[in-house]
Amino acid sequence: MSTPADMIDNAEDPKRFSTALDEIGVQQPRWRELTSTDDALHFANDVGYPVLVRPSYVLSGAAMNVAWTDDQLKACLNEAADVSSDHPVVISDFIEGAVEIEMDGVGKDGELIAAAIHEHIENAGVHSGDATLVLPPQKLSPYTKMRVREASRKIVKRLNITGPTNIQFVAKGTDVMCIECNVRASRSFPFVSKTMGVDFIEAATKAMVGADTTDMDLPTLDTRNRPSGYVGVKAPMFSFARLRGSDPVLGVEMASTGEVACYGQNMEEAFLKALLSTGFKMPEKKILVTVDPSIADEMSHSCYELHENGFEIYSTPTCGAVFQKNGVPVTIVDYPTENGENENAIAKLRANDIDMVINIPTYENTRLEDNFQMRRTAVDFGIPLLTNLQLVQVFTSAVGKFKRKEFVGLEPSSLFDHYEEEDPKEAWTSPSEFH
Repeated sequence: MSTPADMIDNAEDPKRFSTALDEIGVQQPRWRELTSTDDALHFANDVGYPVLVRPSYVLSGAAMNVAWTDDQLKACLNEAADVSSDHPVVISDFIEGAVEIEMDGVGKDGELIAAAIHEHIENAGVHSGDATLVLPPQKLSPYTKMRVREASRKIVKRLNITGPTNIQFVAKGTDVMCIECNVRASRSFPFVSKTMGVDFIEAATKAMVGADTTDMDLPTLDTRNRPSGYVGVKAPMFSFARLRGSDPVLGVEMASTGEVACYGQNMEEAFLKALLSTGFKMPEKKILVTVDPSIADEMSHSCYELHENGFEIYSTPTCGAVFQKNGVPVTIVDYPTENGENENAIAKLRANDIDMVINIPTYENTRLEDNFQMRRTAVDFGIPLLTNLQLVQVFTSAVGKFKRKEFVGLEPSSLFDHYEEEDPKEAWTSPSEFH
């Protein structure tokens, strides 16, 4: 009945789980169990920074951190030891620019009887509870999905899973690597159930008590047509406005306190509906964009597209100079801690003269206080804030499609309204079934 306790421990203990992945031939990032600070520093310099520090037996990514330097790694190791002193801490290679993928499924005696693969909009490095999920995945290649299916089958069999499971992967190029397996229901199970039209928790419960599930029409790893005709997006909700002085940025430790899911004919429509449903207000005209020079060239594409869609772009001097060099029309504003000849960024925010803030922190940022003040002021004054490059890119694309009337209306209707309007021939659930 249910997954054996030893197999749950096998999934929770980073060393045991990594060893199991090696045994069954599932690719994973290079890793090492912490034995000493010197050993950790040697490993980090061998594989190259950044590296991920992962303690054992914690929820919501507690004390999980990405380190970019020796000093940061030492601080991360001390925090992880404080949180999980009785259990091993593993250091692994952190794959920059990788796509994160999840497989939510239900196992029965080591075989997957229900499964759904979804992708994150944000690159790896944002906790899965804070990430924006897309189902069905829109950007994964058939090859990547094949690798996820193969690895998922092997892992569920190796751990002899009966009941719910959530397996997480990162993919870059032809590398598709497993980073985690949770032998429990993840926070994405309700979203997956709604989107796929079948109750994964009911299936997991039946599997655990030995009940029959053949009448549930469960999607499997081989199912290709569910969902069909629409895309679901789950967006996180945060309480930064209630946490005075907190920095509203995302990382590998979870920060969200809620979530909302919306559906649309394509990813952009579903994404924009979900974003607006979290309380995000559509900007009317003026957008303040400030990013590290290391990503200013990449951000120039989104800035120019926003300009073409009728927005006025404001920026701080350093990245603003890059935008101007790249031909993006931009108005320069001064940093919060400086009072030069231009308007001050904080003054414009406090005067409600900015409709949205894009501020993307990186480990290379040197103006930490300036960037924090702009992010925090945006939250305090109820100004929409985006702090992730991939989210900005999807937002920009979605706004462009909306402006071009490629989809009409952003007022989300309830799922119950959708069921009322749904053609019975297109539904795979009983009309009397509770959703």
